[in-house]
Amino acid sequence: MGKFKNCLVWLRNDLRFHDNEALLWAHENAETITPLFCFDPRMFATTHRYQFPKTGNFRSKFLIECVDDLNRTIKAKGSGLIILSKRPEEALAFIRGKCKFEAIAFQKEITKEEINVERECENFCLQNNITFQAIWGSTLYHKDDLPYDVKSTPDTYTQFRKDVETRSKVRTEKRMPEKLKPLPAELVGISEKIPLLQDLKLEEPNLHANSAFPFNGGETAALHRLKSYLWDTQAVEKYKITRNGLLGSEYSTKLSPWLAFGCISPRRIFYEIRKYETERVKNDSTYWVIFELLWRDYFRFVAVKYGNSLFYSGGIKKMKYKWTEDMEQFKKWADGKTGVPFVDANMRELLQTGWMSNRGRQNVASFLTKDLKLDWRLGAEWFEYLLIDYDVCSNYGNWNYSAGIGNDPRADRKFNMIKQALDYDAEGEFIKLWIPELVNIHKTGIHAPWTLRQGELGGVKLGIDYPNPMVTAQEWSRHLHKSKSSDWAAASKSKQKGHDFYFKPNTSRK
Repeated sequence: MGKFKNCLVWLRNDLRFHDNEALLWAHENAETITPLFCFDPRMFATTHRYQFPKTGNFRSKFLIECVDDLNRTIKAKGSGLIILSKRPEEALAFIRGKCKFEAIAFQKEITKEEINVERECENFCLQNNITFQAIWGSTLYHKDDLPYDVKSTPDTYTQFRKDVETRSKVRTEKRMPEKLKPLPAELVGISEKIPLLQDLKLEEPNLHANSAFPFNGGETAALHRLKSYLWDTQAVEKYKITRNGLLGSEYSTKLSPWLAFGCISPRRIFYEIRKYETERVKNDSTYWVIFELLWRDYFRFVAVKYGNSLFYSGGIKKMKYKWTEDMEQFKKWADGKTGVPFVDANMRELLQTGWMSNRGRQNVASFLTKDLKLDWRLGAEWFEYLLIDYDVCSNYGNWNYSAGIGNDPRADRKFNMIKQALDYDAEGEFIKLWIPELVNIHKTGIHAPWTLRQGELGGVKLGIDYPNPMVTAQEWSRHLHKSKSSDWAAASKSKQKGHDFYFKPNTSRK
């Protein structure tokens, strides 16, 4: 017999069956379980500061697919998923009115908005004498297994990585049951239908033929992707070399959207990599996938350490810097009309697909904060709106990092848009894909069309067909002559590093 007659499992960003500790805790401690997912209306409201839509159509579509997939899995395991379009605190009262439950198990979240919802639910539990069981489950390394209290997390990633790699261990995955405890009889049939995008006042997005993320949401798709990237294509063996690519679905793992919604456990990725290293190949690339998972962990622990400072103008360093809020300039950046092709191509990809490469994210963030000197929170909230793989800790941690108010040990890091374009899109293929008006510009002059003569512009009239650049940085001039040289296509690539699992981007707070 279970400790409780019925336990509710409140699911949020842990939309999977495998290695799901909250689901397992409920199964092991109750006679019946009530898995619950809420389409909280607050998820589809607006961001805190700039009032952008909070969840765009690409991520909303992905979320719907994630919930649908989990619903099918839980049914196949002998239970059922209650789906309600309500605030969680309201959903608890609704369910309690139909069937008593004595406990709630849920995965603990980290940041302000999520914690506020937890408090509302906890208050409900206190008033009704219900056990409120929070479980840590979003990171590769459990917070209790760090070499120090999470509030003492180092301020540099390198130190954190060395500490956990030498002094901590990754816990094994939780072994899940073949069958789950059933849903209480009183609750059978009360679940609402999964909302359609139009129910959320969103339009169905068009799947762009050139999207670098042509995948569906859900645990099934996540596990298939992991298998494909490792065992089927062996693409993992070249990950460190290809991860900064811009074109196609195979240049990086693409696991970040499923990680953001908890469709795949970071421990599953870790142990699958370890298995691959044992049975196939162990090299720098296989290690580098784990290296990126650690970045994801790091931004979560930094968020715990610094709390709301992560969302303030001065970031976790509490720097005093007067950012500008020129919304006309911001709109040009957001629409991909800055006149700087490498920036514009990345921003247009985001608008049309909900995806942008890590290399692109670092560059457009640097351009916004260092070249345009606009408030970094504009970019953070725009990413929150559009990115499929939006994740609050990674997004704000990365924007802090890029704006020079976060965990970057190097002062005033600034990306050179021309050098970056030449290093990572030497022939301009990525730019031509997303900026068709420049398709007839030959060679690498496409990266700086304002430097070309009219006869070299392929019929483009600058300022009419394509904008003149909003700004030109002094350091670009060192590389402009290379933008006219076809020999540059064969030049060696930059060694500059970036994180695949998120410039990993999240919700605007303050």
